[in-house]
This record gives sequence, structure tokens and C-alpha cells, in this order.
Amino acid sequence: MSDFSLEKYASSLSRKPLSLGIVDRAYEPTRLLTENERKNVVKLKFKDAKYEFLGNIFTRREELWSALGVDGDTAAYKRLLEAIEKPGKAQETRFKLRKADAKLSDLPFAMYYPNDAGMYLTSGVIFAKLGNISNASFHRMLLLSDSRAALRIVPRNLYTMLKEKNKGGEDLEVALVVGMHPVAQLAAAMSPSYGVFEMDVAEKLLPGFTVSMTPKYGIPVPADASVVVEGKILREKAREGPFVDLTSTSDIVREEPVFEAEAFYEGKKPLLNMILPGGEEHKLLMGYPREAAIYEMVSRVVPKVKKVRLTSGGGMWLHCAISIEKNTDGDAKTAILAAFTGHTSLKNVIVVDSDVDIDKLEEIEWAIATRFQPSKMVIINEARGSSLDPSAKDGITSKVGIDATAPLAERDKYRKSALPELKPLPREVKEELDAMLKEKRIKGYSKYLADGMVTIFGDIKISAVRGYKVLALNL
Repeated sequence: MSDFSLEKYASSLSRKPLSLGIVDRAYEPTRLLTENERKNVVKLKFKDAKYEFLGNIFTRREELWSALGVDGDTAAYKRLLEAIEKPGKAQETRFKLRKADAKLSDLPFAMYYPNDAGMYLTSGVIFAKLGNISNASFHRMLLLSDSRAALRIVPRNLYTMLKEKNKGGEDLEVALVVGMHPVAQLAAAMSPSYGVFEMDVAEKLLPGFTVSMTPKYGIPVPADASVVVEGKILREKAREGPFVDLTSTSDIVREEPVFEAEAFYEGKKPLLNMILPGGEEHKLLMGYPREAAIYEMVSRVVPKVKKVRLTSGGGMWLHCAISIEKNTDGDAKTAILAAFTGHTSLKNVIVVDSDVDIDKLEEIEWAIATRFQPSKMVIINEARGSSLDPSAKDGITSKVGIDATAPLAERDKYRKSALPELKPLPREVKEELDAMLKEKRIKGYSKYLADGMVTIFGDIKISAVRGYKVLALNL
């Protein structure tokens, strides 16, 4: 049987975790994770906590591709979309975790920023079961005591289950999981339709992935989880927030439900993970599945989508750049509207031609500067936005779409000047050229010629086509 534990995944990494030893809970994790972002997976421990923690597991797209077994974004999008559309079935196996003498403060609760309300857990996934429906989703948690925490619940699937349970005057039995395979975490960050279990999505991505039923409440959790905490989400509420979230701005204070821990379980070698709020890992986990959704929606209405990017500056949540190949001049506007449909939290969408590399912000700016006119802007007022956008009012925002594509009829006018591509001369052409130049005793000519390039050697002019074909020698 395959081992899908976080510890096993960490041992398979090409770049081994950098051990940072014991650090303080307040601010040190933020500094260390930031300093090592995109460079090192880090391992650290808190003096007063039982477990070790990993950070920066997914801070680059290439790491996510590797975990999914693909070599690029398009293949990754298609795997994620297929897993949501046709999920697998996570088979049930025995619950093998042992009872643990632990408390909530043994988990990676940290004070990430001075304006946070307190110690926060950012890597916890809440599992719930109501009837024949199971759900797994990320929820930040504010530590209230060794057995209680306030958790932020947005109006999605867990919210629906909690509301249904509360109608009967009951609390919702749940399991908190910290430390699971990163692909299972990615599945938990997705938003499939109500009734689709995220761990079945994980099984499609990780064939053979299994779940186990928790001893007390019979909730399906990853069989290879590091730590599982059974408990309840109470009808009682507590103040939660402020908290620095995905956009690196502070989310507001709300009254949110309280989680009460009842039983702790741990694996043989429990290794937990922590996620830096507003860091690249946070953005990738939350934003990448939305990129896939945008790619799917735009691909339905535009013949060729080259690349989709939820930008880092927008928290991989609010701003999107898309490069396409147009068939008609209306394709860019159609792509803008499709993107807003694919991810309703989007506020700004920029569409460019396929010759613009949207991984380079200066190229996006160049396209806006040279190919965009305000009269081509799409503006949608009074639309549903994101609670993560501090400029939105009660979740209502205006949205802007920018068509920074060149008109098809005037394509040449908008091309960016560049040197021609240089290609090595084929051997037979080089030998012919050597023989002709030998008579003039000329040496040291370029071994590369490009389309339309003219090279002068004394009184000899050589012009090239198709990168190498010699057209004329003026002797």
C-alpha cells in the first residue's frame, strides 16, 4: 500500500528541508519563511510545541507540476479539471493513528504579523460528514485556549453543512487535520460542487489514496494524516480577526464559530506543515485551482488560450492576465467575460496577444501602453467581489477588463521590434561559403545568418533567407 504521508513526500524532495531548529512563535516563522521562499523548504519547531513543522512546500509552479506528475500548466489544469469532473473513489482502510497526549498549542499556531488578533493556524483542513456527504476545506483558526479556537467559515460547503446541523439545535462533528500530502491539500483548496468529496478528487490525482474513519465520529480523513483532532464546531461564536490574509492586508473582525477539540491522534512520525499568510505557497494553493477554472471557461469561447496567470501582486486571487490567439477582434472581450465567470472574485482581467509573455509584468505593461485604448475597456459595476479586497463594500465591487490585443487587420503595426533569430549554417552551406570566400582571403565571418540579414565582408555582400540560404555573392 502506498504511503501518502507528508513525511514520505518530504523525504522524496530533491531539495531537502533546511532545518532551522527551535524558533519563537511570534514573527520568526514569517521572517524565516519569507527569507527562504522559492529557495528552501524549511523545517522548524516551537519550544513549547510537541511537533516539527515544514514550510515552503509549494512556492514554485514547478514543484506543483512535479507533485502532479506533469510538465506544465496546461497539463496540470487538465488534471485538476478532470479530477473535479470525474473524481476517483478514496477507498476506506483501518484507522492506524494512535491516541496522542496533545493540545491545540502543539499545532503550528503562530503570530505571523503584529496586527493579527493572536496565534493563528493556517494549514488546518476541516473534515465533516453530514449524511452521505463529506467535505474537506481549509479554514484559518485563532487559538483561544489549548482546546478551543475560532475558525473563519465563508459561505461555501462547510457553511452549508453547519447551517443544516444548527437548524436542529445541534453542533457539527468535525475532524481537524494538519499534515497531509500536498496534492491532498491542493484538492482541499478546490471548490467542487456540494456533494463531491475533495478526497475523492485527491484519489484521482493520487491513485491509491485512502481514507480512514475517525474513532469517535466516523469522519473520513486521509489514512496517512500526521495529526487528526476530533471535535465539534459549536453554535457558540467568538471574535475572530483581524488577520493578514492572501492579499497581505488585514481581514476584518467577525463573530465566527468556535471549534472545540475532544480527541487527538498522531501518526508514527508526525510531521506537520505551516503556510505563510500572503506568501507564495498560500497563493498557489488557493489560486492555482482558480487558474484552472479560468483556463477552462476561456478555452470554451476562444480558440487558443496560451497562458493564464492570477498575478502574485493580486494575491493570485483578484487580478488575472490571459494571453490568447484571436480569430476575431471580439475574442478578447469574450475572454474577459468568461474569466469573470470562471472566478467570481476577480476584479481586473487583462487580455493580451500570444506574443506577450504574461510572466513578465513589463511585457503586460508594454501591451497596455501600445495596444490598449480606454474605449475598449469593459466595466462591470455593482458585482459580487471578494471579502479579501479591502476596497470592496460588503463584498460588492466594480470589475475592469482590459483588451490589450492588437487589431487583426493591423497586426504588423503593433509588432515589437526584435533581432532576428540566428540559426547555425548547415555544413554544406558553410563549406560552399568557405570555398567562395577563400578566393578573397577573408576569414572569421559569422557562423550564423538570419532571415533578411545582410553581412558585408570587404567587397562581398551576403544576404540570407530562411535563416541560412545564401542568395547572392557580389564579387
